[in-house]
Amino acid sequence: MAILITGSIATDHLMTFPGNFVDSLVEGQLDKVSLSFLVDELEIRRGGVAPNIAFGMGCLGLNPVLVGAAGPDFADYDSWLGRHGVDTSGVHISDSAHTARFVCTTDAEQNQIATFYAGAMSEARNIELKPIVDQAGSVEVVLIGANDPQAMIRHTEECRFRGYPFAADPSQQLARMNGDEVKPLIEGAEYLFTNEYESALIEQKTGWNVADIAGMVNVRVTTMGANGARIARRGQEIIEVPIAEELRKADPTGVGDAFRAGFLAGQAWSLGDERSAQIGALLATYVIETVGTQEYELAQQHFLDRMAQSYGDDAAAEVQEHISCARP
Repeated sequence: MAILITGSIATDHLMTFPGNFVDSLVEGQLDKVSLSFLVDELEIRRGGVAPNIAFGMGCLGLNPVLVGAAGPDFADYDSWLGRHGVDTSGVHISDSAHTARFVCTTDAEQNQIATFYAGAMSEARNIELKPIVDQAGSVEVVLIGANDPQAMIRHTEECRFRGYPFAADPSQQLARMNGDEVKPLIEGAEYLFTNEYESALIEQKTGWNVADIAGMVNVRVTTMGANGARIARRGQEIIEVPIAEELRKADPTGVGDAFRAGFLAGQAWSLGDERSAQIGALLATYVIETVGTQEYELAQQHFLDRMAQSYGDDAAAEVQEHISCARP
């Protein structure tokens, strides 16, 4: 059974300016700004919530299907994902727009000037899930991540109409949506993924309380930063899982995506919620220890050793029956 991961596909272009932006601003002329900065560094990183999640699942040995929209410049990214176990047959390639792009320049004082180009992402609303599911044969779950809002709505409605189990993961798009727009993205979901802030934001915008949401979704998964994760499955006791032991902190970007990848992998392997969350927490640790959302490498035995170190030998033994990394 296929796992479909829908959401934004993007690249990040990150530049470093060695000076300070404010030194180039002229008092009294801010209504006529025309500036150019010579930067020292440029980093191009693969990103987008859907590829980040799919990449993590692929590294664990699954073969998720990526669903989203990209531009003709997606070829190298496509090849990278394919080498890491991701099925990209569900990606729509635009005829006219580039892959979504985040362009950001940071100065010596950590001030930033940034621009986000949605590009091909807006065409994700044209994607129908049924042909992708038909090609896969059947679907275990469809994760609906942050994306073009119309695409998120269309995918959610199609899942409800066709009876596909789906995971609601609106994340970054919650800030721009009102309560009436958020509600249909959550009602009837098998899983609801949020962090603590997003969880509170959903309740504030919709007017729902914890009991209301518990009646609409089967499993509510809330990440809590350094405090780990909380899993509330309907009719069962709440489970809280601590973070895995970290070797270092490098960059938190993409940590939530990695947690989702690990949790969904555990669910696909029919492991319990606690074990699934432990896999997610450990995979998230790999991300926080590296710079970039898809720059970590998984060696199977190393992953199992760290699982045992953080959660015990029984946890490692149970995961060992399922995990299949490219590196032993």
